Amino acid sequence: MFNFRTFAVLLISVACIPATAFAASGPINLTLSPIGLIALGLFVLAYMLVMAEEKIHLRKSKPVLVAAGIIWALIGWRYMQAGMPEAAESAFRHTLLEFSELMLFLLVAMTYINALEERRLFDALRAWLIRSGFSYRSLFWISGVLAFVISSFANNMTTAMLMCAVVMKVAEGDKRFINLTCVNIVVAANAGGAFIPFGDITTLMVWQAGIISFNEFFTLFIPAVVNFLVPALIMSLFVEKRSPGGFSEEVELKRGALRILTLFLLTIATAVAFHSYLGLPPVLGMMTGLGYLQFFGFFLRKTLPGSLARKKAIAEREGDMERIRALGQVVPFDVFSRVARAEWDTLLFFYGVVVCVGGLGFIGYLELLSTALYTNWNPTAANVVLGLMSAVVDNIPVMFAVLTMNPEMSHGHWLLITLTAGVGGSLLSIGSAAGVALMGQARGYYTFVGHLKWAPVILLGYAASVICHLWLNAELFSIFGRP
Repeated sequence: MFNFRTFAVLLISVACIPATAFAASGPINLTLSPIGLIALGLFVLAYMLVMAEEKIHLRKSKPVLVAAGIIWALIGWRYMQAGMPEAAESAFRHTLLEFSELMLFLLVAMTYINALEERRLFDALRAWLIRSGFSYRSLFWISGVLAFVISSFANNMTTAMLMCAVVMKVAEGDKRFINLTCVNIVVAANAGGAFIPFGDITTLMVWQAGIISFNEFFTLFIPAVVNFLVPALIMSLFVEKRSPGGFSEEVELKRGALRILTLFLLTIATAVAFHSYLGLPPVLGMMTGLGYLQFFGFFLRKTLPGSLARKKAIAEREGDMERIRALGQVVPFDVFSRVARAEWDTLLFFYGVVVCVGGLGFIGYLELLSTALYTNWNPTAANVVLGLMSAVVDNIPVMFAVLTMNPEMSHGHWLLITLTAGVGGSLLSIGSAAGVALMGQARGYYTFVGHLKWAPVILLGYAASVICHLWLNAELFSIFGRP
């Protein structure tokens, strides 16, 4: 959920995340020891602070970073006493390697999204929507559909904020419409990333784990559409049949915007090809794609003086002094400035979560949780409940915990937990990064209570998407993934 410009988690060897490394507890079971209980309490406390981020204004990375360090310090101290320090060290190194691949994958994705933002691609899209003069109902549907589509290759938070900016501009002051449309945008943005491997953290984690092939994720497309359409159809009935006042905004794309978009798509294709055809980790393809962007950035810098001279000459002939002043403020494109603008709080939050969950797994708690959920319960029920939990608990630790527990499940069940963990956060405004971001962006218009009153129809869409997956993809529930 908490992904500003994001997608991804990792693997340990050639193509698989090493959930098996933590599927069982370490040599010493510490679940009932003071160390284990303290570690569990620390994680709960840290996560309570994360959930209260909007109220206390404490960045979410801080509590999990501290908790991660203390948890592993306690584990290291206990294993040092037992004369087995190498066991704890090896376990931590496995966890650290997982995050390293996660960070590099995310960093490239964030850099491309930042570059497209800097080249004003998203501003141009917003300006077009504003100029088009759509009715409220049309705007409700267009913003929802675009949120669904864009979040499949960008991310739910960036997408939601883009669509919210359009709604806030066009329907300025209309609290009821803005709240309703923002709810629709959050649901659409979360659903849009659920059917493609790099569309959301949860899907990428499962893909990089080597459990589900790239093409199999697209079987979630119809369930994801259902998850979006069911509540959207009901909510659209409450949109007034009127049109907003006229607005006009002109946005000029910066040089190279569409070519950077093409390079981003090529980078994704490279990552998919490396994983699907060469058996190499997707992160290798993403890092190669960062090289594409660096070469293109070099081209933009070298050709900038000539481009500015031509544009300035045209502006001088036309007597456009404002244009001339704007050209004088142009700065060269810098890839590393885009890297610097990555959401580092999110990356460090992921580090804390991965390390904390890895530590709890090594202590033995995930083995207990796996037994409670996947042995005593039906996998379908367990995955549906975990999806509902992601409305309160971030879907990153939920999915990482499932991968770490590594229960024996069919492809259908792995796809089910991918779907439910991805869209379950739509039930509450605090359940996803998109919802949390919009509460800040549309403060006073889109609220927790305003979202909560639509929770029953969102839950209806959640149930419909689960039923749709169980029905349409029934054959996948007999195909088992990683043993």
